[in-house]
Amino acid sequence: MTRTRHILVVSHTGRDDSLEAGVEVCRQLTESGVVPVLSTDECKDLRDYAPDLEGLAVLGEDVDADALELAIVLGGDGTILRAAEIVRGTDAPILGVNLGHVGFLAESERDDLSHAVARVLAGDYQVEERMTLTVRVKYGDQVVYEDWALNEASVEKASRERMIEVMVEVDRRPLSSFGCDGVVMSTPTGSTAYSFSAGGPIVWPTLDALLFTPISAHALFTKPLVVTPDSAIAVELLERGQAGGILWCDGRRSVELKPGARVVVRKSPTPVRMARLHRARFTDRLVRKFNLPVVGWRGPA
Repeated sequence: MTRTRHILVVSHTGRDDSLEAGVEVCRQLTESGVVPVLSTDECKDLRDYAPDLEGLAVLGEDVDADALELAIVLGGDGTILRAAEIVRGTDAPILGVNLGHVGFLAESERDDLSHAVARVLAGDYQVEERMTLTVRVKYGDQVVYEDWALNEASVEKASRERMIEVMVEVDRRPLSSFGCDGVVMSTPTGSTAYSFSAGGPIVWPTLDALLFTPISAHALFTKPLVVTPDSAIAVELLERGQAGGILWCDGRRSVELKPGARVVVRKSPTPVRMARLHRARFTDRLVRKFNLPVVGWRGPA
């Protein structure tokens, strides 16, 4: 008996181009005997956009996440981060098709959509594991919040007019304290996102490391750091600052931080699996996404 294949389709249904792409993918999947799986809201949006669309399944009602073979994500990096939340803890890899602007996490562009789906149907892709973070908030010895992140965890000031005072530790040893607008602790995957905007280095995504980047810090030693994946970075909001902050995970999930809060970030044992259609070098991706000037390059002698 042939096993039914289920592929998750995640799209930004607030945009017509994404709705159109979602309908196109679902039709290509159903024509090949594969069941497209969508969230309740996205299923309704696609059916409203294309009333003749059939063969869809609803995630959590018709199909469990553990039954998913793969997730096809139509949108920018934010949509891919949302898909990563859905499939976290399963074996389903994520294939991103960029409908946004930069789209660093995406594997294909809109023009390659039909070809990308055909490759998925044929199982013609490789899976690359990306490091993620575990994030804990503690007051004293009590853990009050736990989360994770694919790109970064950021501690930011809660009000525009007051900076936060932080103490930074690496591997339970104090490093420095300073006032700032915030700090970003990221993975190599997230090094091209918020960390990069704050002045952090770009790190090749296949490398395991933790990055630490201050945001608008008021001190002499406030340079970005890169530490080993076995290290733990802790940021404590000092009582002397009297200003609270906010912890953001991937810019999607947040929790309020009061003075005295301690945020501890480590490498997570649960990676995110990314489906890759091409073995392109990361250098080429940087050049393409940032439109870097390479005119005149003649290559190796």
